[in-house]
Amino acid sequence: MPDGFRYLPEYFGRDDQAALIQAVLDARASAPFWRPAMPRTGQPLSVLMTNFGPLGWVTDKEKGYRYEPSHPETGAAWPSLPQKLLSLWQEVANYPAPPEACLVNWYAPTSKMGMHIDWDEEATDAAVVSISLGDKARFRLGGPKRGGKTASVVLSSGDVVVLGGDARRCYHGVDRIYPGTSTLLGEEDFPGGGRINLTMRRVTIPASFPGWKPPQGLC
Repeated sequence: MPDGFRYLPEYFGRDDQAALIQAVLDARASAPFWRPAMPRTGQPLSVLMTNFGPLGWVTDKEKGYRYEPSHPETGAAWPSLPQKLLSLWQEVANYPAPPEACLVNWYAPTSKMGMHIDWDEEATDAAVVSISLGDKARFRLGGPKRGGKTASVVLSSGDVVVLGGDARRCYHGVDRIYPGTSTLLGEEDFPGGGRINLTMRRVTIPASFPGWKPPQGLC
Protein backbone atom coordinates (compact mmCIF):
# COMPACT_ATOMS: atom_id res chain seq x y z
CA MET A 1 0.00 0.00 0.00
CA PRO A 2 1.26 3.54 -0.71
CA ASP A 3 2.53 5.84 2.03
CA GLY A 4 -0.31 7.64 3.76
CA PHE A 5 -2.73 4.71 3.58
CA ARG A 6 -4.08 3.75 7.00
CA TYR A 7 -6.47 0.91 7.72
CA LEU A 8 -8.15 1.03 11.13
CA PRO A 9 -10.24 -2.15 11.54
CA GLU A 10 -13.16 -2.16 13.98
CA TYR A 11 -12.64 1.50 14.82
CA PHE A 12 -16.33 1.90 15.61
CA GLY A 13 -18.14 -0.65 17.76
CA ARG A 14 -21.68 -1.79 17.12
CA ASP A 15 -23.35 0.94 19.20
CA ASP A 16 -21.42 3.70 17.43
CA GLN A 17 -22.18 2.12 14.05
CA ALA A 18 -25.88 2.10 14.89
CA ALA A 19 -25.69 5.74 15.98
CA LEU A 20 -24.12 6.74 12.66
CA ILE A 21 -26.79 4.87 10.72
CA GLN A 22 -29.45 6.65 12.77
CA ALA A 23 -27.83 9.97 11.85
CA VAL A 24 -28.11 9.00 8.18
CA LEU A 25 -31.78 8.11 8.65
CA ASP A 26 -32.46 11.39 10.43
CA ALA A 27 -30.77 13.31 7.63
CA ARG A 28 -33.00 11.79 4.97
CA ALA A 29 -35.87 14.12 5.90
CA SER A 30 -34.10 17.12 4.33
CA ALA A 31 -31.44 15.30 2.30
CA PRO A 32 -32.98 12.16 0.79
CA PHE A 33 -30.87 9.73 -1.18
CA TRP A 34 -30.82 10.38 -4.92
CA ARG A 35 -29.10 8.71 -7.86
CA PRO A 36 -26.53 11.02 -9.48
CA ALA A 37 -25.31 10.80 -13.07
CA MET A 38 -21.95 10.86 -14.83
CA PRO A 39 -20.85 14.03 -16.62
CA ARG A 40 -21.41 14.21 -20.38
CA THR A 41 -22.93 10.73 -20.75
CA GLY A 42 -25.62 11.08 -18.10
CA GLN A 43 -25.12 7.43 -17.13
CA PRO A 44 -26.56 6.89 -13.62
CA LEU A 45 -24.22 5.73 -10.87
CA SER A 46 -24.89 2.36 -9.24
CA VAL A 47 -24.92 3.94 -5.77
CA LEU A 48 -27.42 6.30 -4.16
CA MET A 49 -25.99 9.40 -2.48
CA THR A 50 -26.56 12.17 0.02
CA ASN A 51 -24.26 14.37 2.13
CA PHE A 52 -23.52 15.86 5.55
CA GLY A 53 -21.77 19.19 6.06
CA PRO A 54 -21.78 22.75 4.71
CA LEU A 55 -20.85 21.39 1.27
CA GLY A 56 -21.96 18.27 -0.57
CA TRP A 57 -20.46 16.43 -3.53
CA VAL A 58 -22.82 16.14 -6.49
CA THR A 59 -22.60 15.21 -10.15
CA ASP A 60 -24.90 15.35 -13.15
CA LYS A 61 -24.69 15.33 -16.94
CA GLU A 62 -24.90 19.10 -17.35
CA LYS A 63 -22.44 20.44 -14.77
CA GLY A 64 -20.30 17.43 -13.82
CA TYR A 65 -18.45 16.82 -10.55
CA ARG A 66 -18.62 19.64 -8.01
CA TYR A 67 -19.50 20.69 -4.46
CA GLU A 68 -22.75 22.48 -3.70
CA PRO A 69 -24.22 23.92 -0.45
CA SER A 70 -27.66 22.42 -1.01
CA HIS A 71 -29.39 19.22 -2.09
CA PRO A 72 -29.86 19.08 -5.90
CA GLU A 73 -33.50 17.97 -5.64
CA THR A 74 -34.90 19.56 -2.47
CA GLY A 75 -32.78 22.72 -2.47
CA ALA A 76 -32.33 22.36 1.29
CA ALA A 77 -28.99 22.84 3.04
CA TRP A 78 -27.17 19.64 3.89
CA PRO A 79 -27.54 18.41 7.49
CA SER A 80 -24.69 19.06 9.89
CA LEU A 81 -21.86 16.59 10.33
CA PRO A 82 -22.48 14.30 13.34
CA GLN A 83 -20.14 14.86 16.26
CA LYS A 84 -18.81 11.29 16.02
CA LEU A 85 -17.51 12.07 12.54
CA LEU A 86 -15.97 15.37 13.60
CA SER A 87 -14.22 13.61 16.48
CA LEU A 88 -12.91 10.93 14.12
CA TRP A 89 -11.50 13.60 11.80
CA GLN A 90 -9.73 15.28 14.70
CA GLU A 91 -8.18 11.98 15.73
CA VAL A 92 -6.97 10.64 12.38
CA ALA A 93 -6.87 13.35 9.69
CA ASN A 94 -3.90 15.35 11.05
CA TYR A 95 -5.22 18.52 9.42
CA PRO A 96 -5.59 22.02 10.94
CA ALA A 97 -9.18 22.57 9.78
CA PRO A 98 -12.43 20.58 10.02
CA PRO A 99 -14.02 18.62 7.17
CA GLU A 100 -16.57 20.45 5.05
CA ALA A 101 -18.23 17.54 3.28
CA CYS A 102 -19.18 13.98 4.10
CA LEU A 103 -20.42 12.04 1.09
CA VAL A 104 -22.86 9.26 2.03
CA ASN A 105 -22.93 6.40 -0.50
CA TRP A 106 -25.51 3.63 -0.24
CA TYR A 107 -24.23 0.54 -2.03
CA ALA A 108 -26.85 -2.02 -3.01
CA PRO A 109 -25.68 -5.67 -3.05
CA THR A 110 -24.73 -5.33 -6.74
CA SER A 111 -23.24 -1.81 -6.59
CA LYS A 112 -19.62 -1.01 -7.43
CA MET A 113 -17.44 2.08 -7.59
CA GLY A 114 -14.95 2.32 -10.45
CA MET A 115 -11.32 3.29 -9.90
CA HIS A 116 -11.04 7.03 -9.39
CA ILE A 117 -9.16 9.75 -7.51
CA ASP A 118 -10.97 12.23 -5.24
CA TRP A 119 -9.71 15.41 -6.84
CA ASP A 120 -12.52 17.95 -6.90
CA GLU A 121 -11.26 19.74 -3.78
CA GLU A 122 -8.98 22.77 -3.41
CA ALA A 123 -7.46 21.37 -0.20
CA THR A 124 -5.80 18.38 -1.84
CA ASP A 125 -3.29 18.14 1.01
CA ALA A 126 -6.08 17.07 3.41
CA ALA A 127 -6.66 13.35 3.87
CA VAL A 128 -9.84 11.59 2.84
CA VAL A 129 -11.36 9.70 5.78
CA SER A 130 -13.78 6.87 5.01
CA ILE A 131 -16.06 4.80 7.29
CA SER A 132 -17.66 1.50 6.30
CA LEU A 133 -21.07 0.53 7.71
CA GLY A 134 -23.08 -2.57 6.87
CA ASP A 135 -22.10 -5.37 4.49
CA LYS A 136 -18.46 -6.11 3.77
CA ALA A 137 -16.87 -4.61 0.66
CA ARG A 138 -13.69 -5.27 -1.29
CA PHE A 139 -11.76 -2.00 -1.48
CA ARG A 140 -9.08 -1.71 -4.17
CA LEU A 141 -6.18 0.76 -4.15
CA GLY A 142 -3.78 1.40 -7.00
CA GLY A 143 -1.20 4.03 -7.84
CA PRO A 144 -1.23 7.54 -9.27
CA LYS A 145 -1.77 6.25 -12.81
CA ARG A 146 -4.82 4.40 -14.04
CA GLY A 147 -4.26 0.74 -14.87
CA GLY A 148 -1.25 0.16 -12.64
CA LYS A 149 -0.70 -2.49 -9.99
CA THR A 150 -3.37 -2.66 -7.30
CA ALA A 151 -3.92 -4.21 -3.88
CA SER A 152 -7.19 -4.92 -2.08
CA VAL A 153 -8.58 -5.25 1.42
CA VAL A 154 -12.01 -6.44 2.56
CA LEU A 155 -13.63 -3.77 4.72
CA SER A 156 -16.09 -4.71 7.46
CA SER A 157 -18.68 -2.63 9.28
CA GLY A 158 -16.99 -0.16 11.61
CA ASP A 159 -13.67 -0.10 9.72
CA VAL A 160 -12.01 3.22 8.88
CA VAL A 161 -9.66 3.98 5.97
CA VAL A 162 -7.50 7.12 5.74
CA LEU A 163 -6.06 8.22 2.39
CA GLY A 164 -3.40 10.81 3.09
CA GLY A 165 0.05 11.59 1.75
CA ASP A 166 0.88 9.66 -1.42
CA ALA A 167 -2.31 7.59 -1.06
CA ARG A 168 -4.39 10.77 -1.43
CA ARG A 169 -3.56 10.90 -5.12
CA CYS A 170 -3.94 7.18 -5.88
CA TYR A 171 -6.74 5.49 -7.78
CA HIS A 172 -9.16 3.51 -5.64
CA GLY A 173 -12.58 1.89 -5.88
CA VAL A 174 -14.94 -0.79 -4.62
CA ASP A 175 -14.98 -4.08 -6.55
CA ARG A 176 -17.90 -5.78 -4.89
CA ILE A 177 -20.25 -5.98 -1.92
CA TYR A 178 -20.66 -9.17 0.10
CA PRO A 179 -24.44 -9.36 0.70
CA GLY A 180 -25.74 -10.60 4.02
CA THR A 181 -22.48 -10.14 5.93
CA SER A 182 -23.98 -7.56 8.31
CA THR A 183 -27.33 -6.98 10.02
CA LEU A 184 -26.69 -3.28 10.65
CA LEU A 185 -28.88 -1.95 7.83
CA GLY A 186 -32.47 -2.91 8.60
CA GLU A 187 -34.66 -3.99 5.70
CA GLU A 188 -37.36 -1.49 6.63
CA ASP A 189 -35.03 1.48 6.29
CA PHE A 190 -32.68 0.08 3.64
CA PRO A 191 -34.58 -2.30 1.36
CA GLY A 192 -32.19 -4.94 0.11
CA GLY A 193 -29.57 -4.06 2.74
CA GLY A 194 -26.12 -3.28 1.42
CA ARG A 195 -23.44 -0.91 2.67
CA ILE A 196 -23.23 2.71 3.74
CA ASN A 197 -19.91 4.47 3.15
CA LEU A 198 -19.20 7.85 4.76
CA THR A 199 -16.34 9.81 3.19
CA MET A 200 -15.15 13.02 4.83
CA ARG A 201 -13.22 15.65 2.90
CA ARG A 202 -11.88 19.15 3.36
CA VAL A 203 -12.92 21.10 0.28
CA THR A 204 -11.67 24.71 0.56
CA ILE A 205 -8.33 26.13 1.60
CA PRO A 206 -8.42 27.01 5.33
CA ALA A 207 -9.02 30.74 5.84
CA SER A 208 -6.31 30.84 8.49
CA PHE A 209 -3.71 30.09 5.83
CA PRO A 210 -3.84 33.03 3.35
CA GLY A 211 -1.76 32.43 0.27
CA TRP A 212 -1.79 28.67 0.89
CA LYS A 213 -1.15 26.58 -2.21
CA PRO A 214 -1.37 22.81 -2.68
CA PRO A 215 1.96 20.94 -2.80
CA GLN A 216 3.59 20.83 -6.23
CA GLY A 217 3.34 17.65 -8.24
CA LEU A 218 -0.25 16.80 -7.32
CA CYS A 219 -2.43 16.04 -10.30
